[in-house]
Amino acid sequence: MAGRASAGARVAKGKAFVAAALLLAVAGTATLAAPMAHQIGGARPRLARIVEAGRRPVSATTVERLVWQGVDVDGDGQPDFANPTGHDTRKTDAYGCGEFGASRDGGARRHEGVDFMADADQPLVAPISGYVTKIGFAYPGDNLLKFVEISNPALRYTARVFYIDPQVTLGQAVRVGQPIGVHHTLEQKYPGGMTDHVHLEIIDDHGVRIDATRVIAARYEAEPAAAKG
Repeated sequence: MAGRASAGARVAKGKAFVAAALLLAVAGTATLAAPMAHQIGGARPRLARIVEAGRRPVSATTVERLVWQGVDVDGDGQPDFANPTGHDTRKTDAYGCGEFGASRDGGARRHEGVDFMADADQPLVAPISGYVTKIGFAYPGDNLLKFVEISNPALRYTARVFYIDPQVTLGQAVRVGQPIGVHHTLEQKYPGGMTDHVHLEIIDDHGVRIDATRVIAARYEAEPAAAKG
């Protein structure tokens, strides 16, 4: 009898030990779950704070400026294209929109270039390196508004810069970013609301005009703001 009682006591003691262990495990799980739940619940607000921080305007000590970077198509580490004015693209105005493919003549045709805003008489630079293969007139019967065509046999691209008073000659070799003339204003040709701009056409080796913003990309760079006196 004593042996049976002793065995029973050992079984009861074992059951009590297992129960205690289970209680400790449950308690430990609850303790671990509490901070985990706090972290999960707090992840969204923290992510929201990060997104909001990315959307905040730059501080009073910095400003952002638009920078255009030409792509490197020949792999030499240098840009092969340039924005001729350095300014943003022409947005919608009284005469239409300046983006590639925009509607013209009530939808009868599409815009074959990209318009970059310009200031009257501002210097314009070569959008590609190459040779001046043509200097012509933008419109028949108009001897004021001209264009300069530059061809690059190595890259197999041709560029045309419209509304320019040329400072280059036919056959002249130019490099990308080199001044080639000054902008001729469009105020007289298109009075009443057209944004002054340069019309840039990029033509590939198949003679197809492509979107210039495919080879000249825009980005914003932060720079220190000018100190106020």
